[in-house]
Amino acid sequence: MIRYFFTFTLIFLAVLSRLVPHPVNVAPITALALFGGVYLDKKHTFIVPIAAMLIADYFIGFYSGILWVYAAFALVGVLGLWLRDHLSVRNTIGASLAGSVTFFIVSNFGTWISGQVGYPLNVAGLVACYAAAVPFFRNTLAGDMAYVAALFGLYELAARAIPSLARPERVADAV
Repeated sequence: MIRYFFTFTLIFLAVLSRLVPHPVNVAPITALALFGGVYLDKKHTFIVPIAAMLIADYFIGFYSGILWVYAAFALVGVLGLWLRDHLSVRNTIGASLAGSVTFFIVSNFGTWISGQVGYPLNVAGLVACYAAAVPFFRNTLAGDMAYVAALFGLYELAARAIPSLARPERVADAV
């Protein structure tokens, strides 16, 4: 019960964070996708970040490259599933970096391939698209690292106080 409450609270906070004024590309969705892979039931790994995106995008507006963005977060969820079995501070930092890079590569590829931004559909256009996106990557990276640290750190602290939040294999170890 508490895990579901926590899941819905995460979705609510992620939606809220996208609706309030914030720096461009500083959002908790990558952190939420990694988090879901590690701490939530596997079925929620993909549902939670996509649900947060769909709800927020309903209010913000849908856009042409949305499927590429959602695909990027699904791939980050796969990273979270890997992290589930390899959880450590170092691996969490690495997965966060990999998630940021994955989002950058996939979402900007989608921007380029859509043709709506005006980049020519050739190698030079793809390179120009990625080059134009580099300044935004700084915010993506900073936001992802901060949200991952907050989500994972707060959850681990909460799991110490509320054993039912602990990952299933940790509950078995604690007994």
